[in-house]
Parts: sequence; C-alpha cells; structure tokens
Amino acid sequence: MSKLKSLGDKKMAIRRAYLSIGTNIGDRLANLQRALNVLAQNHEIHLRRVSPIYQTEPVGPVVQRNFYNIGLALDTTLTALELLDWCHVVEQSLHRRRLIHWGPRTIDLDIIFYGDQAYDLPRLTVPHPEAANRRFVIQPLLDVSGDDQTIHQRLAEMLEQTTDTNWIDQLKNQGVTI
Repeated sequence: MSKLKSLGDKKMAIRRAYLSIGTNIGDRLANLQRALNVLAQNHEIHLRRVSPIYQTEPVGPVVQRNFYNIGLALDTTLTALELLDWCHVVEQSLHRRRLIHWGPRTIDLDIIFYGDQAYDLPRLTVPHPEAANRRFVIQPLLDVSGDDQTIHQRLAEMLEQTTDTNWIDQLKNQGVTI
C-alpha cells in the first residue's frame, strides 16, 4: 500500500524506489556525491538510504577502469517515467555521454525497483531486466532495503541465484552522504 501526500488539491502516491548508481570516469567518489546532490534538488524526491561504495569489475567486452557503485533507496511522488527523466537530468549534469554500449561513463543511474510496480515500456523496464545478473546491483541494494522485507527478500534470493562471478569489494574508508 502506498502513502498519500497532499500537493494542493492533488493527492500523490509516495513510492519507494531503488536506484543503482555507478561511475568509472574521473573522480568517481565526487561523481557519486554530485549525483546524489542533484537527485536531492528535486523536491518530489526524498533520499532515504545510501549503501557503502563498492568497487566493481566492469561488465562486458570493453577494457576500462573499475567502477564505483552504490545502491540508493528513495521515496518519491514522481511517476516512474518522471523519475527516469530526472535520472537523465542527473546524468546530463555530470556530462554522461552514451558512446559505447557497456562502456565507460561519468555516471549511470538505473531504476531497479519502483514500488511494487512493473513496467515494460519502450523507455523503461522495471524491475530492471538485468538486475538479477549483476552482483554490483544486488549487494548495494541489499544494504539499503532492510526496512522493505519484500524487496530485501527478493534481492537476497537474487544474490543466492545469480550466476554473476565478477568481483565486488566494499570500500572501507570512503563513502557518500545524503
């Protein structure tokens, strides 16, 4: 069940969304922090929990620098497509360029879950279709989903069943804040 928030005459459902955020170009720590800061500039988004940073092995055939990845839990009154559009604003503000599939990037924001909703649209598929195949998505989201037993259990099952063997290491002395 979703909560309702009154915005003038309009009542909006508040949904919990989970994002995976990664970077491997430039100052990776600063990129993650800037992404959180820009996300928080939207007054219809409330950042709830952010995971520790994980350094992770890149996926795919492109030789590139290791990634820094985090998981984020947020509450929002934005629709799933509005949240996607805001994620693209964040990526553009950090000069994301989509040149090579699975290639290097200053920042990448993916919506993994949006409440209990499922979407299969040309611009958005939720739950994210590759989440179960990516430990760098699953582990950070496990860190932030403890108060949401449905999602937490789903993630725990995904981690147990994933065939992803890429390495993932939690960074001990670095972090980002919300």
